[in-house]
Formats: sequence, structure tokens, C-alpha cells
Amino acid sequence: MGTPLGDFIRAKRDSTQPETLGLPAHGRRRSPGLRRSDLATRAGISVEYLTRLEQGRDRNPSVAILNALADALSLAAAERTHLRYLAKITGGECTAHVRPAPAPREVRPSVLQTVRLLEPGIAFVTNRLGDILAHTTGFAAVTNGTGLLDAEAPNLTRYVFTDPRARAFFADWDAIADERAFDLWLGPAVENSEWLTADLAPIAGPEFTRRLNSTVVPPRGMLRVNHPGGRSLRLNRETLDLAEDAQQLVVFLPADEATAEAVEELRRQTQGRLRAIS
Repeated sequence: MGTPLGDFIRAKRDSTQPETLGLPAHGRRRSPGLRRSDLATRAGISVEYLTRLEQGRDRNPSVAILNALADALSLAAAERTHLRYLAKITGGECTAHVRPAPAPREVRPSVLQTVRLLEPGIAFVTNRLGDILAHTTGFAAVTNGTGLLDAEAPNLTRYVFTDPRARAFFADWDAIADERAFDLWLGPAVENSEWLTADLAPIAGPEFTRRLNSTVVPPRGMLRVNHPGGRSLRLNRETLDLAEDAQQLVVFLPADEATAEAVEELRRQTQGRLRAIS
């Protein structure tokens, strides 16, 4: 029986073409990607040990082995974080009961001023964990009645995977779920990402946990939502990365005239009853 760690290593090996690592192609093969011998040689371990890892017969590789495998597979930063997390849960060392210090929720004054300048547009400030740190009244109007902003500290990731209303709100729920799971590995801190992941897993179930092994970068296309008031909206997304703060400013723009009219109607319906948060 495999393990999350073994499954990830095998999937990454299968999806890595030898030529991308400067290795010669082996001609026709029954399976794609790197051979075990290729990866074992690059990582400086035996083929037998790599086989045990992939098959789940060894569950406690050292930090040095993990780093060697990450280097051998040329993993990106987010994938390296993911590899470390999978090693923890595979070895039974996940510390879900110990919550690290919460990710900072402060938004710089200049960023808040930018959000205010975007009124009455649809915009919000978030981080890779999905925390909603500030938003315009336009964002509140579009999400009014969906439950997204009901919590004291709203979190988009938690909402997507644990609130049944999310499946009705997001027309392409599967694509949004892929995005939210992937972004956890780019969170403000490894500890925060690991804690939220471990906290969500028992509640969200397979729809969440099966996405944690994915190495495919989500395409992030047009956002299609179904407002509880009966409006169907098509929104283009523009994201400004605030690298200094490990945050993002996301702006939604109507993709067509029908959406623009629907958004304006939603604003009128909620005018005076909604406010931006900071």
C-alpha cells in the first residue's frame, strides 16, 4: 500500500522527462518520465531504497534524503514545502494539535488606500491561505448571501471545502478547489500552511486531501459565479502580488455587459447595508 509521500515521489518521477534534467532519453518505455535508476543516481541513493519509499515500505526518510530527492527532481519551492509536509504525515509526525502563531492579518495603509480607490469595484486582499484581509463593498455585494463573509475571520479556502453553499456559488467549483489546495503550499509560512491543511483534512475529506498530491499548476481562468439572487456572473481576474507582505490584491472585472449590469444591480440592492473591512 502506498503513502502520500511515496505517491507524490512516483507521480513527480513519472511526470519528469529525462531531457528536462539533461539526461538522455531512453527510447520507447512502458511508463513515462524518469526511471527509478535515473532518480536514484541523481539523489545518491539506491534503487532499492527509492522503491521502498515509493511503495510505502519506508516511511521515515531523513531530511538529507528529502533534500536530495527535491534537488534530483528539481522541485520548485512550493513543491519542496509539499514534500516536507507529506513526509510528516506519512511518518505520523503531523502536529495538528499545536497551532503556530496565526499568519499576520494586517494590511499596509497604502494597500488599504488602494482598496478604497477601487470602490465601488470588486476587489479583496488575501494571502495564499485564503484569509480575506480587506475588501471593497463591491466584493461584499457580489458575495452577499453566500456565507463567505459570515465568519469573524473569513477564509476562502475553508469556505470552499467546508461550506455547502460554495458548490452552488462557484460554477466551476472543482477548478476553484484545485486553486485553493495548491495555494496552501505558497502560504505566508510553512507552519501556517501545514496547520490549516491538517485542520481542514478531517472536515473536508477526500475532495481536499486528494488535491494535496497534485503537482499541476491550476490555470486560473475566468471566474464564473452564481449569486443567490439568481444572477450568473462572469468575472476576469487581475492579481497584484504584494511580495513584501506575502499577500495578494485581487481585482474582478466584469467579462461582459450582462455581468456589468448584474453587478451594478447587486450594488444598488445592497447599498448602505454593506461595508468594506480592514
